[in-house]
This record gives sequence, structure tokens and C-alpha cells, in this order.
Amino acid sequence: MCRVTAALDWPGFGNVSLAALLFLCLAAVLAGAVDAVVGGGGLIQLPALLLIGPGGQPLYALATNKIASVVGTAAAVRTYSRQAAIDWSSALPMAGAAFAGAVGGAAFAGALAPGVLNGVVLVALVGVGLYTWRKPELGVAEAPRFTRFAQIAVMALGGAVIGFYDGLAGPGTGAFLVFLLVGLVGFAFLRASATAKVVNVATNLGALLYFIPAGKVLWGLGLVLALCNVTGAVFGARLAVRRGSAFVRRVFLTVVVALVVSLGWKAAVG
Repeated sequence: MCRVTAALDWPGFGNVSLAALLFLCLAAVLAGAVDAVVGGGGLIQLPALLLIGPGGQPLYALATNKIASVVGTAAAVRTYSRQAAIDWSSALPMAGAAFAGAVGGAAFAGALAPGVLNGVVLVALVGVGLYTWRKPELGVAEAPRFTRFAQIAVMALGGAVIGFYDGLAGPGTGAFLVFLLVGLVGFAFLRASATAKVVNVATNLGALLYFIPAGKVLWGLGLVLALCNVTGAVFGARLAVRRGSAFVRRVFLTVVVALVVSLGWKAAVG
């Protein structure tokens, strides 16, 4: 058997081949860049892991994806915090609520059939995309809709719900977070994306709180993919800061369309 396609016996790599590892690394770099701009990196990284199937069970792919994502997202937060203002007083309560939601969601991940949420999420994403497309002024500038206390409460409640969904490994988490912050709270797209990264760190950590004790994380593979994800995340965050909210809005719409096509295809083929 060709050495490139032979299964590696490295500990913590789930018997993937060298060719599969290189493919997963490329997917992680691209996912990190997309995720840092507006979310949606899971559209690239998680399907790649599920396609390769390290460890032989889907839960290994879900858990290992969280390791790569949490490191890459944390790198994006660091880049955003250096170059764009993050309102920590509202981002942290939202992140805390999302963390709790993600822990609960991860606990249900093994028991939930993969296609249960696809229909609901597909309809929601179509609505999000159409609403954003029909309102070109949405998210270009700050337009607060609540008092300070009400804003934090809305962000925390939304964070808990979306965090639970992310714990279930649902696609589109980043897009839903950004849309919540732009469409409901009134943030500009750039600020919404930066805040969403803080929340995404918390949801990934919450899911790992369940997956690590369950022994589902492939640490060797996860750490390699994390390094690749960081590379993409730093590049994506810098690009978003440099290009501004209008650029983030365009990427957001592109990611939503890609998510709709992906979920629609899955629904069509059963």
C-alpha cells in the first residue's frame, strides 16, 4: 500500500492516512479564515472530518473539531481585540450563557439523529439570508435597539439558545450569532463578528466539557488542526478589520447561501 494512503499509527490521530491529514489541514486553514470573518468555518472543517471519519465514529469528528475550533476562534478574538473594540461587558455575559447552553447541547449530541434539526435550520437560514439581502443598510453602522440592561439580557438569552444548538454540532452557529447581534441588537457587522468570536470560544469550550471526559477527542489530530485553524483565523480577522462591515456583510451572505445549499442537498438526498 502507498505510504501516503496507509493509515498512520500515531497516537491520537484516529488511524487517518498522511493524505487525509494533509486534506484536513488545508480544510482547517480555510475554515479558520472564514470563521474569523463571520462564522461558518464548521461548514468546511466538520464535513471534512466526517468525510475522513477519524476514530471510526462521528462523535470523534465532532469532538476533535471543537479542539481545532476553540483554538482558532481564540486566536481570532485576540486579533480582533487588538484592532477593533470589543464590548466585554456585554460579550462576557452572552458568552457565559452560551457556554451553559453548549454543555447541555453536547450532552444530547450522541442521542439526536443527524437530520432532526436540518429542516428547521434550513428555513431559518433562508429567512436570515433574505432579510439581510433585502436590507443593504443593515449592519453598516451601529443602530442600538435596546437599553443597556435589555441589550445584555437579549444577548444572554440568544447566546444560551444558540449555544445549545452549537453543542449539538449544528451548522450555521456563527451566522446565527452574527445575525442576532446585527438584526436584533443593532450592532454593525464588524462589531457583531468580533463579539460572536468571543461567544464561539465559550460554546466550543462548553461542548468540550462534555466531550473530553467522554474520551471522544483525538488529541494528536485536534492539535495539528488547531495550529492550521489559527493560521487561517489570524489572517481572516485581520482581513475583516481592514475591509470593514461592508466586506463582512458580503462574506456573511456568501456563507449563508453555502449553508442553505449544503443543508438543502443533505435534505434532498435523505
